[in-house]
Amino acid sequence: MTLTLLQRVAEIRGSAPATRRAILDLMLEDPDRVLEESFDSLAERSRSSVPTIMRTVRDLGFAGLREFKLALAQELAVGGSPLHRRVSIEDAATDVVGKIARSAAASVSGVRSQLDMDVLDGAVGAIAAAPHIDLYGAGATSWFMTGDLQARLFRLGLSANAWADYHLQQVAGAAQRPGGVVIAISHVGGMPSLLDAVDIARAQGAKVVALTRPGTALAAKADYLLGLTVPDDAVMHVGIDAYLTHLTVIEILTVLVAQRLGDPAMQRLQRARDAFQRHGIDATTHPLQSWDGGGIGEDKAANGTGNGSATS
Repeated sequence: MTLTLLQRVAEIRGSAPATRRAILDLMLEDPDRVLEESFDSLAERSRSSVPTIMRTVRDLGFAGLREFKLALAQELAVGGSPLHRRVSIEDAATDVVGKIARSAAASVSGVRSQLDMDVLDGAVGAIAAAPHIDLYGAGATSWFMTGDLQARLFRLGLSANAWADYHLQQVAGAAQRPGGVVIAISHVGGMPSLLDAVDIARAQGAKVVALTRPGTALAAKADYLLGLTVPDDAVMHVGIDAYLTHLTVIEILTVLVAQRLGDPAMQRLQRARDAFQRHGIDATTHPLQSWDGGGIGEDKAANGTGNGSATS
């Protein structure tokens, strides 16, 4: 019978040196927390060192902590209930809140260890220099992600369009040119129409930035693969872990592209923010909107119909 990962941890614990045993004890005691933390944090809690942690995960058959965490996340995903992989039907509300919050935090924390920084740097450079950027999504979640990223890139001063319609994705791909960029977002990474649009854009000389799982058909077509592996969701094929990790990468791309563009992007953002405040858009105080510089209240006062006006 094949042992589970945690069973293997328990098995090697008995013969492990004291320093490694402390690490293995933490893995058994709270695997969720180990899933969330870094090498340094785990070393501090176990009063050991990063090299000792590396030797421990290699004893378990993994090249590093990243590979160990992915295997642990997949194992933890098997448990739970049909509602959530970490939650049992009998759990109290406080347990449900805690387990889901820890699960979400672990998903976001895992983004850092999965991103290849050289690939990310190349993607940022291509996006910042592109004469035009098209964003393709496949499915409701990915469509939302492409719209969100398009709005961010547009505010930075970049020419960017997000396309939800499959036919228009292909039309946009045919209109691409060398130096252009297509950002394709799909957790599943196998929608034929999306793949066709990517192929068309690549044939025009565009570079492809793909946000998807490693090993998918979309990943194979990417010039810059931002590959993220997340545990399967118990309810939805594309669940909360995919949402959170993709949104995190979108925020990372936005900030890094803004840094690459420099002062012009910062000044554009500030001008947009100032304009929105003047016209009551994105304002926290919800002022009355006016597009001519005056307020509705001022118009009423001028006409003698506002509150407090003298009438006879």
